[in-house]
Amino acid sequence: MTWSTRQVAELAGTTLKTVRHYHRLGLLEEPERSPSGYKRYDVRHLVRLMGIRRLTDLGVPLSDIPSVAAADGRSTEILRALDDELAANIERQQRMRRQLAAVLEDGASLDLPADFGAAAASLPRAQQDLLVAYSSVFTPTAMSVIRDQYARPRDGIAEEFEQLPADAPEDERRRLAGHLAAEVRAQRADHSFITDLDAASRRNGALTRSVVTQALVEFYNGAQLGVLRHLHALLEQSEADQADQADQADQASVADLAVEGDERGELYRSGDAHPQRVTPGATG
Repeated sequence: MTWSTRQVAELAGTTLKTVRHYHRLGLLEEPERSPSGYKRYDVRHLVRLMGIRRLTDLGVPLSDIPSVAAADGRSTEILRALDDELAANIERQQRMRRQLAAVLEDGASLDLPADFGAAAASLPRAQQDLLVAYSSVFTPTAMSVIRDQYARPRDGIAEEFEQLPADAPEDERRRLAGHLAAEVRAQRADHSFITDLDAASRRNGALTRSVVTQALVEFYNGAQLGVLRHLHALLEQSEADQADQADQADQASVADLAVEGDERGELYRSGDAHPQRVTPGATG
């Protein structure tokens, strides 16, 4: 028994147009025709057509189907490349689902960088925009550090800074800067790259600095920028003090060595350190 083109297409779960397309590409051989000129497909054509459909459902490109179907030398390579592509697509889709879940369940903004979710959902819009700008220049590692900071319960100082009015007095700005300095020092101790903008960036240094500078100016008010300026000054002073202490320690070490050297010289000059001297009692 044989079937028409329409019938074999229906049996294989495809369309008449698709069957004809496979004929044009040489993927499916032309069947014999009836005396009246109609194509007559048998079970071999059906099996071949279903095999093609199976491979296309798996994502094998039509151009690679002959190699895969023949199991030639390229077959394994083609299938491994396809598997890698599918794995990447699955990971991308899972990431997309996590982002959608953050929006649907946590109320996060669609504009926020990936994986921030609830960590930044309650931030003022200006700070959310700041994070978006940062994500354009900072490395994933740097952004994960920022995300972890926002994921922690925020203390009163952070809240004060976020809500600081533009006309906040100078003493208030200095007070906030003093409180923030201790936290920033701890962050720098845990993540040394924070002090090196180039190390935290995936762009060139000039471009990164321009984005960070413009974002701060745009999304923070004058009082908040004042706090940041005081904070920067405190951190610079702290680093200078540490450098001075290190220099003093080095100088003290050099002085100790010099004194020790003088004492050794005196011992040798007095004969107390002569290598032939024997400690009393050592010989019995």
